[in-house]
Amino acid sequence: MRILLSNDDGFDAPGMATLRKIAAALSDDVIVVAPAKEQSGASRSLTLHDPLRLTKYSETEYSVSGTPTDCVMMALNYLFKDSPPDLILSGVNRGGNLGEDVLYSGTVAAASEGTLLGVRSIAISQCIVDPENIHWETTEKLAPAIIENLLKMEWGGGTLMNINFPAVPVDEVMGIQATRQGKRDLSNLLIDARVDARGHDYFWLGYRPSLGDPQQGDDLFAVSTGMVSVTPLHLNLTANSVMDDLAKQLS
Repeated sequence: MRILLSNDDGFDAPGMATLRKIAAALSDDVIVVAPAKEQSGASRSLTLHDPLRLTKYSETEYSVSGTPTDCVMMALNYLFKDSPPDLILSGVNRGGNLGEDVLYSGTVAAASEGTLLGVRSIAISQCIVDPENIHWETTEKLAPAIIENLLKMEWGGGTLMNINFPAVPVDEVMGIQATRQGKRDLSNLLIDARVDARGHDYFWLGYRPSLGDPQQGDDLFAVSTGMVSVTPLHLNLTANSVMDDLAKQLS
């Protein structure tokens, strides 16, 4: 099995080091195409107005001066088009990708692009409570068996898997749960207005979503109770529950 690794935290990120260990437990045919620098929050953006530049570290490892989506496109359509991967692993993200995070996440975006291009793809994130004490070992030790189990089932077209590991040591993980995408309070967006040395206004955006009121069965609830959350995400965003009413309204 050929595995492509990517992420949104950058080629040299600690989570990529963890992802390499996970991939090594699954296969000895691993390739890496990751952003040259952090691209958190890039979602599925493409670099269309600037050139992309590749840095080659070996025949199987590259960084790209672009977004996670750029990386997967370059890997599948250029670098390894004659020997494409069987699986794409994106992560391990520094922090959870839960609820509405999946709409902003570059980690999920890389897996989404892989899915769109016909390769089974998994986004992997390690939740954080204390930034100085991230439990990378929890993801490293548990992820390989979970991935192997997922690969035994059919996902259906246009579906990717989003795995979030709780912010606890591996021996405190309470289990693994199939979950829905949750919803939390996104009202805590901070806009820090400043003035530069030339007197011009500029702004820093700070995204500080709170947990909100997670419901049992969703990803937020699972990780808050020490469970590993595995959420199937679908690329087709059509609101099927509205279709009948919409057709009647328009008729």
